Amino acid sequence: MSDKATLLARRERLLGRNMSLFYQDPVHLVRGEGVWLWDADGRRYLDCYNNVPHVGHCHPRVIEAIARQASTLNTHTRYLHEGILDYVERLTGTFDGTLNAAILTCTGSEANDIALRMAQAVTGKTGVIATNHTYHGNTAAVSQLSTRMPPVGGYGGHVRHLPAPDSYRPLGGETGDAFATAFAAEIEKAIASLEESPHGFSALIIDPFFANEGFPDLPPGFLDKTVAAVRKAGGLVIADEVQPGFGRTGTHMWGHQRAGIIPDIVTLGKPMANGHPVGGVIANIDTLNVFRKAFRYFNTFGGNPVSCAAAMAVLDVMKEEKLIENALDVGEYTRAAFKKLAEKHSIIGDVRGSGLFMGTEFVLDRGTKDPAPDLATRIINAMRERGVLMGKIGVHECSTKIRPPMPFSKENADLMLSTFDDVLSDL
Repeated sequence: MSDKATLLARRERLLGRNMSLFYQDPVHLVRGEGVWLWDADGRRYLDCYNNVPHVGHCHPRVIEAIARQASTLNTHTRYLHEGILDYVERLTGTFDGTLNAAILTCTGSEANDIALRMAQAVTGKTGVIATNHTYHGNTAAVSQLSTRMPPVGGYGGHVRHLPAPDSYRPLGGETGDAFATAFAAEIEKAIASLEESPHGFSALIIDPFFANEGFPDLPPGFLDKTVAAVRKAGGLVIADEVQPGFGRTGTHMWGHQRAGIIPDIVTLGKPMANGHPVGGVIANIDTLNVFRKAFRYFNTFGGNPVSCAAAMAVLDVMKEEKLIENALDVGEYTRAAFKKLAEKHSIIGDVRGSGLFMGTEFVLDRGTKDPAPDLATRIINAMRERGVLMGKIGVHECSTKIRPPMPFSKENADLMLSTFDDVLSDL
């Protein structure tokens, strides 16, 4: 039997206090394969949460690519090597033709940090707009974007936070085009505020799927007026694809493609290499060159041969196993089943998502739409106790966050759904 108390004490002594852990009863994991995880006591869990092992935990193709390249060469990008060029060429081939160059990093945080500096280099200004329930990483620069944990010393005055879009409770009570217009109006206010300040306006940074905001179900063209307002003001649009990217939504390779926009800069992270630490920034070559002229940037590990081999293997597996198609098929099947469960359980106020990125929002009353964050916490912990791992997220912290590895099947979904039904019935 594993001794969790001893592990927790060691963890606090060696890593410090307040280092976050999932679940009230933390899981001591020792092995993973596909969509499954095992703890130290041999218990198996269905992983409905982790998007880092994008093509499945410990996929043999990725393992082999890492081992093969590590046994041959691993160094940095100040030497010539085909690996980074082959990967960037293939990766940028999945984007609009204007997004044709890249910088590889180790994390999404680094990628977003670079993206902000790119916008500064292009515009000569430093003001940034983000939503009020976002998360874009944990460097000193990108921590300024989050309101969930204000930075020590306060905000620098160069960031404006606007209300995150909430399709269940739309801004001003409006839906459709009126909802999009109301959101764009908030953008215009924030731009005007920055332009009146010493900072000026450089960029809007968003996750085009609004994942941490609870992935609202937005109408087609929702962001069109927002993007137009940004471009009219001379700013850049930064799309953070760390969560919705690499086919997660099932309909498109990238979240911004699903949203129907072409950003100026795209940032990548978590799922790029199935757990190997890889991140990236995609932009037009002219934008990238302006950045390199304004900032001396070098990353020792970004774009190293082993990372590029792992990332290339992920693209190979996605294509060969048709994982984007699987995300669409299984995702639609699962959401239809969630909607049937909503007819049975009144605590489910809304079902939303796309592909293998979905969730249900819990409410105390469907009429008033009062959020139920405490119940959401109880539910995900009860699911964990029954061997199914998922998270919670959203503006009101009352939505389940389900984004399993991409090989997730209908059989896996059935197990999750039946367990979910049992948990809600027991409340």
